[in-house]
Amino acid sequence: MGGKACVRGTRVTVSMITGMLASGCREDELLTLYPYLKMDDIRAALRHATSLVQERFSQ
Repeated sequence: MGGKACVRGTRVTVSMITGMLASGCREDELLTLYPYLKMDDIRAALRHATSLVQERFSQ
C-alpha cells in the first residue's frame, strides 16, 4: 500500500478508515463494508491517526 499504515493483515489503510468516518460513515457501516475488520481495528486506526497528529503538532 505504498508504505501507508494498514490494519493488521489487510490492505485497509488508516487513512481510508479515518476518511470514511470523517465523511459520515458510521462504524457499523464500516464493519458491514469490510466484514473482516473488528471494532478494535477501527479504534486502533483512530489511535494511530491521533498519535501522528499529536507528534506532528508537538514539534
